[in-house]
Amino acid sequence: MSDRWYEKAVIYCLDIDTYADSNGDGVGDIRGLIGRLDYLARLGITCLWLNPIHPSPDKDDGYDVADFYNVDPRFGTLGDFAELLHQAQNRGIKVIIDLVVNHTSDQHPWFQSARQSPESPYRDWYVWSETEPPDRNQGMVFPGEQKETWTYDRTAKQWFYHRFYKFQPDLNITNPQVREEIKKICAFWLQLGVAGFRMDAVPFIIEETEPGNPDAPKDFAFLTDLRQHIQWRRGDAVLLAEANVEADQLKHFFGDQGGSANRIHMLFDFMLNGRLMLALARRHPEVIIDALQDTPKLPSGAQWATFLRNHDEVDLSRLTAEQRAEVFGQFGPDESMQLYGRGIRRRLAPMLGGDRRRLELAYALQFSLRGTPVLRYGEEIGMGDDLSLEGRDAIRTPMQWSSLPNGGFSTATPDELIRPVVTGGDFGYEQVNVTLQRHDPQSLLSWFERMIRTLRETPEVGSGTCKHVDIPVPAGVLVHRADADTGCMVFIHNLGPDDGVVDLSSLEPEAEYPNDVLADQEYPDLGKMDALPIGGFGYRWIRLKRFA
Repeated sequence: MSDRWYEKAVIYCLDIDTYADSNGDGVGDIRGLIGRLDYLARLGITCLWLNPIHPSPDKDDGYDVADFYNVDPRFGTLGDFAELLHQAQNRGIKVIIDLVVNHTSDQHPWFQSARQSPESPYRDWYVWSETEPPDRNQGMVFPGEQKETWTYDRTAKQWFYHRFYKFQPDLNITNPQVREEIKKICAFWLQLGVAGFRMDAVPFIIEETEPGNPDAPKDFAFLTDLRQHIQWRRGDAVLLAEANVEADQLKHFFGDQGGSANRIHMLFDFMLNGRLMLALARRHPEVIIDALQDTPKLPSGAQWATFLRNHDEVDLSRLTAEQRAEVFGQFGPDESMQLYGRGIRRRLAPMLGGDRRRLELAYALQFSLRGTPVLRYGEEIGMGDDLSLEGRDAIRTPMQWSSLPNGGFSTATPDELIRPVVTGGDFGYEQVNVTLQRHDPQSLLSWFERMIRTLRETPEVGSGTCKHVDIPVPAGVLVHRADADTGCMVFIHNLGPDDGVVDLSSLEPEAEYPNDVLADQEYPDLGKMDALPIGGFGYRWIRLKRFA
């Protein structure tokens, strides 16, 4: 097995179209991104996750793919993409791309052929029903925006299945040709040099849909087959999957063969994410402790991906109705801030009222918990959102680089931009941008650089164990530790506003020259560990000992 680079990575997620525009047409592009790779290298990013890059009618932010073997011409060419991979590699940054293969765009040539005739070679690449399925109004992913999961096609004279929007017909995973095509798509991009894929909506990819059966069986064997295929093509390639399912289902996505994961390498930790949001809302860590204790033992090589904000809404569907109401009350009290009855369509900085202390605390906590941290573009400078935009677009506004017009994102006129830049107020580009923060050693960006550098020096977090330290602590304080063959770290995070004192004397026998490696303020040198101060919304990362 090659080195598991993904266990020690820092992943940065971005949309090419909102990151940096090099040619002034109002849309971000690959050349613009190449020009910002030095910024990402300085930030400490080791893996870039690109949201959909393929040609698309763009009715669903690129997730409606019309050609899996090319790059959207708005972003550039395949040649530009190959140059991006080369330049990223020169800076020690791996690139993974979105693999969206549970459906295609209805404009994809496969579907256009499939609907024309029952004799089309692509007819069976999609899921059809001769009669109206009785479950056509069940299983919608976007309640309120989506009326059904089966739509009648007048040309085909049949109903076709779409778990998402009706312009995204689902591919038929039971068809061996579809499986082979998915493997071929992966092989193509691996050959170009990508380091792996973030797989969108994995439970739906492996769903063997049958009309009238809302609980279709899932074919996990396909994930085993796909994993084997990509690792034959590139030994260190990674599958990072989105599977927001019940806790007892997660183990099936990792797979386990002789104690090693043999399906997905990494899963986004939606369970932890919901509880992190609840803990931040309550200013109390109890639900995080529960999450750490409830974590199933993972097979070797399996890894969680942790996040606070991603490219979608904050998904609170794994919380109870009462817990969800608590988080809404704190972070999304207005209906305009909520989405699909389950989530919040805001970025973290405005959710926390722009409170720098709480922002640092939240990210110090996320980055110190077990797993690999994922950071959404713009979070490192505390970008805001635009709630006047539709749905998830509120958090998909252009990156704010400077105080120049359009935040330095593009030289186009404002009405030519793919989306408006956030302007005015506490989060407008005039106040929040990279250039201003670059010149301020106390800025959030400077803090992120320090924090990520520190994380890179603490491999115990990514590849070690993560356990709650069960000792009496002041209300609001969480103590946890990470152990690996490189050493031991202990972390104190205070989710509450009041200062406190923590007694870590029980860990003193293990300590060898303990010292703070990251903290919210200058604390007294660590001597005796029986009375360690911790500030309100404070944090301390303490190295107990180092072996290597």
